[in-house]
Amino acid sequence: MMRLTGAGWMAAGAVAAGLAVAGCGPSDDEKRAAADAKAASFTPPSVTSRLDFGSAMTRRFRALDRDADEFIDKTELPSRNSRLSRLDRDKDGRISAIEFSEGMLGWFDRVDANHDGTITSDEREAARNDPDASAAIDKTEPYKREQ
Repeated sequence: MMRLTGAGWMAAGAVAAGLAVAGCGPSDDEKRAAADAKAASFTPPSVTSRLDFGSAMTRRFRALDRDADEFIDKTELPSRNSRLSRLDRDKDGRISAIEFSEGMLGWFDRVDANHDGTITSDEREAARNDPDASAAIDKTEPYKREQ
């Protein structure tokens, strides 16, 4: 029979502690499942420039203007009570390309909190959570960018 000395006891205790700690954490499968879940819900940060936004809004206008008459009328709006109808500044019952562009760029400028010409994920999220910013499309004054 072998007797353990002080150093032997310390080594045996370290091995036992290591085994005990190893059994406390999540298994490899649990770690992998958690990482997969985190990856599945990951939304990468984004930055949208004013130029890119303007181009996207031009494409959106063209898609909504199904009869290609350069106006979006009530039959072409995505829904009957669409907030887009508030872009009709002259109240003629249709939204011109100019009204649409100025309204959307005005929204962009109000959401661009630091006025650097880009909207980040954080600015977009802040606007989504701010009733004043989310209602910004209601403020359809003509676009006037500060010099």
